[in-house]
Amino acid sequence: MKKILTLFAVVGLFAFSSCEGPEGPPGQDALMPEAFEIKNVNLGKFADNEYNLKSTFQFEVGGPLFDDETVLIYRLTGTIDSSTPIWQLIPNTVYFDNGTRLSYDFDFSKIDFVITAKGNYNLSSTPGYINNQTFRVVIVPSKLAASVNKNNYLEVMAAAKLSESQIQKVNL
Repeated sequence: MKKILTLFAVVGLFAFSSCEGPEGPPGQDALMPEAFEIKNVNLGKFADNEYNLKSTFQFEVGGPLFDDETVLIYRLTGTIDSSTPIWQLIPNTVYFDNGTRLSYDFDFSKIDFVITAKGNYNLSSTPGYINNQTFRVVIVPSKLAASVNKNNYLEVMAAAKLSESQIQKVNL
């Protein structure tokens, strides 16, 4: 009798160990890099010599960020030709010959981000730095961000396996 019970126990163990249940919630493997572009942005005055843009990730396909995702933001600073844009990682500071400076910075949470431009002068005197701006927001797993040269936009996009056709165009 003990041999039969032992046999049933062993058979039951194999039967239950090979069963599959419903798929669990998304985890680390579900992190998919994304990128979107915001064109023709006019930063709004926030304080003296400080302008910003605040937006949520509501237009992101995946919704709020996962705990292990990070955000990189690049500002379009010019073009080499019509098909070669120049992207500069922010935070970044622009220094002018007269001793003034303008700093771009950003912060983000799981649901929103803020891009800020601050200067040690009246920024409205240089509207080309606060009006009609274009930004690229790249959302990547934190592990990828730690292993790539973030200053090189093309290297980040290659590491994230994102192509130009996958960049979402967003109007704010």
